[in-house]
Amino acid sequence: MTPTLVRHRPRTASAAESSAEACARARDWAEIQERMLVPLYEAVYERLEVGAGTRLLGLGCGSGLALVIAANRGAHVTGFDTDRTRLELALERMAPDGAATTAPQLYDGDLPAPGEPGPGPYNLITAFQPIGCSAGDAEGLKAALAAAVAHSERGSAVVLTGWGPPERCATSGVLRVAGRLTERLRSSSRWRPALRDDLENVAAGAGLRPDGSGRVACPFGYADLDSAVRGLLSTGLYDEAVQETDREQVEKEIAEALHPHRRRDGTVWMPNVFRYLIARTP
Repeated sequence: MTPTLVRHRPRTASAAESSAEACARARDWAEIQERMLVPLYEAVYERLEVGAGTRLLGLGCGSGLALVIAANRGAHVTGFDTDRTRLELALERMAPDGAATTAPQLYDGDLPAPGEPGPGPYNLITAFQPIGCSAGDAEGLKAALAAAVAHSERGSAVVLTGWGPPERCATSGVLRVAGRLTERLRSSSRWRPALRDDLENVAAGAGLRPDGSGRVACPFGYADLDSAVRGLLSTGLYDEAVQETDREQVEKEIAEALHPHRRRDGTVWMPNVFRYLIARTP
């Protein structure tokens, strides 16, 4: 069935949102970076036995790879995001003859607030964008979770994800470039290392009951140095650094930080571990 893209909360597109640079970055995310988290998606779906009876709501679904994988398992999928360019790529990649029995739905904007009519009800909520990348990301997720829970069944599973311990994530050293370049900003959105209780704190703040957790190896592998730099920039974790300095300097420092991870054939390889927490709605 053909997927649909709905503009739930119409917004005035900014110059950044409509620029060629934003479109190129969204394409880099979809073609280079997003696949790095496939082992995480697969591990979560396998553990929760995602299939034909699953009605999944993906928060921050981006260009939709996690939704596609769930739909191919037979799930009915809905995705919300505020990045129009990524959502348009998700619309492109969702084949109309997928395994889902109901057409996927994508929403450009925020979830309906509790008490407002909206899609659903859902029995699985996923937030695959890793928590702990920037100091302010947890608060925004708590608000999104409050709305999502209101449109879900009682006892629904909620999946929160985050980086593992910095010592087990080779990419942490490369991400420190973003923190170092934005040190003068003292910005709440600059990158920081993941903390041990990030996921549990978000779940508690949203009134969710923990019900299991796990760790998954998600190595970041790139064909060459240029692909690695483009893929990492597409995450958005270096946006503050680019604004504070300039893109050329950020690219140069990322490339320098990647040198220890280059192999003789020119590829780049960084082992990482990601955590996930399964919680339940009240």
